[in-house]
Amino acid sequence: MSDLTTAPPVEQAPPGEPQDRGVRATLTGMADRVRGGDLGVWPVVAGLVVIWTVMQVLNSVFLSSANLVNLAMECVPVGVIALGVVFMLLVGQIDLSVGSVSGLSAAITAVLFVDHGMPAVVAIVAAAAAGCLIGWFYAQVFNRLGVPSFVITLAGLLGFLGLQLLTLGPKGSINLPFDSWLVTFAQLDFVPPWLAYALSAAGAAALYWTGHAKAAARRRAGLPATTEQTLVLRSAVLLVGLAVAVWYLSRDRGVGWMFVLFLGLVLAMHYVLSRTKYGKSVYAVGGNVEAARRAGINVKAIYTSAFVVCTTLAAVGGILAAARLAAANQSSGGGDVNLNAIAAAVIGGTSLFGGRGNAFAALLGIVVIQSISSGLTLLNLDSSYRFMVTGAVLLLAVALDSVARRSRRTHGRA
Repeated sequence: MSDLTTAPPVEQAPPGEPQDRGVRATLTGMADRVRGGDLGVWPVVAGLVVIWTVMQVLNSVFLSSANLVNLAMECVPVGVIALGVVFMLLVGQIDLSVGSVSGLSAAITAVLFVDHGMPAVVAIVAAAAAGCLIGWFYAQVFNRLGVPSFVITLAGLLGFLGLQLLTLGPKGSINLPFDSWLVTFAQLDFVPPWLAYALSAAGAAALYWTGHAKAAARRRAGLPATTEQTLVLRSAVLLVGLAVAVWYLSRDRGVGWMFVLFLGLVLAMHYVLSRTKYGKSVYAVGGNVEAARRAGINVKAIYTSAFVVCTTLAAVGGILAAARLAAANQSSGGGDVNLNAIAAAVIGGTSLFGGRGNAFAALLGIVVIQSISSGLTLLNLDSSYRFMVTGAVLLLAVALDSVARRSRRTHGRA
């Protein structure tokens, strides 16, 4: 079965003699995986460092706390959409209509909330339900008729754009009340510093606990496991990094609740994909669908869930985008939203060939794209440069994925 996991198999230790992996062994293993074609997130991190360095040299405002706060908030709507695209790519499919679905959900939210006077919660649930229903419809056409996802979602791109315009009606634009909690959440609500530090500590503790539980399970099975010293060091590094980030962002407005929501969605999807039987099934279907079917996996159900998750997250992203702008209009979900969401998933490390990637790809990819956009805006350069630079980065990401795929085949890890 090809491309089922993002890590190579581990040698089993002699019975009763588990070979714990310290810091040096962990680093050596990482180097071996990179040489074998399993690049992980390192190319994205390296690219992000280069982008931030260049932008800061060209404009000293780029890494200011005020600009980074804005950058983080601007990442969220498209980042949530990209999270759904990651799910689709993992099963070897694609959704070209996420932009139109997000625009339609924004229109539904605005019409129900403003024009019909419904509570914001009801409008949001209705818009998210519409996104879920769209994904279910896509899945039925895909599973029952065998129409490629490319064609289905391309038709959806056009059809739901028209439905969005019909929903908005002759006005074409609906403003959301600035004093509503929905707009306040997306624009003005920030985490108190003490709570942000507490959440950082909780994240570091969760990293240690999950690593400790995994290491204990491996020792019981007689497999090599990460040492306690390595687990503590890894958690301490995360804690210091998060604390520094919170401190620096708190020099301006701090960490937005909307960004915390995005991180929560990323962590939740990461847990589902990496720690559940369902997540392993997703990777199996994306790696080799026929082998997954013969292994007893309900392939059609996995495809259905992927479509539903993707379109539902697209709807949520559209709602957050409307709240961020305090309006829904004919251009909602249009422009480069669709392409940026797909590009973010790919740039973040999700393979277009299926079966490889993780939820953090959406986070890393959208930070790269938004960093390019923010930096070029500060330099007073128009959108033409942003499109060209983003396109070059996307091409580089796919090229690296293709080279890594060949390397994995050469090393017997494909």
